[in-house]
Amino acid sequence: MTTTIEQGRKAFITKPNSRFMLAHPAHWLAQGFGSGLSPIMPGTSGTLFAWLAYAVMSSRWPDLFTPANWLIIIAVGFVAGIWACHRTGRDLGAPDHGSMVWDEIIAFWLVLVLVTPASLMTQFWAFIAFRFFDMVKPAPIAYFDRRFKGGFGVMWDDIVAAFYTLLVFAFWRSM
Repeated sequence: MTTTIEQGRKAFITKPNSRFMLAHPAHWLAQGFGSGLSPIMPGTSGTLFAWLAYAVMSSRWPDLFTPANWLIIIAVGFVAGIWACHRTGRDLGAPDHGSMVWDEIIAFWLVLVLVTPASLMTQFWAFIAFRFFDMVKPAPIAYFDRRFKGGFGVMWDDIVAAFYTLLVFAFWRSM
């Protein structure tokens, strides 16, 4: 059931459901093919979905999902995410609604493609680091989160969280 709040003449959807997600392709993408509809920690659910999708696609079709092709998918996904998150945020009445997880998916795919090859344990620590930076939002992530609005803002702060995660791994690997 979709929960809405009336505020003035504008209805804000506080709890979108699968009907809302399937109403438009932008919603389907922005909400991570349903992973963002998780009632608890949708961002973490979206990141777990990204990890699973990356692992399945990379192992099932390794000739198709090469690191170079992943980078193309990520670039195209980032641009598509700007549109999808802008549209979905507008339709939800919240520019960065918690159910929108495409930003986590794209950003975590970037982390995975740049730390691979990596053991399952290394990927786990990449997951933990990425979720930490995405949730805590240390500077300048918090600045970007406040300053950039719309679809670009939704997507960009997670790319910066991915960059922080990659910095941690670069430092760790250099030791």
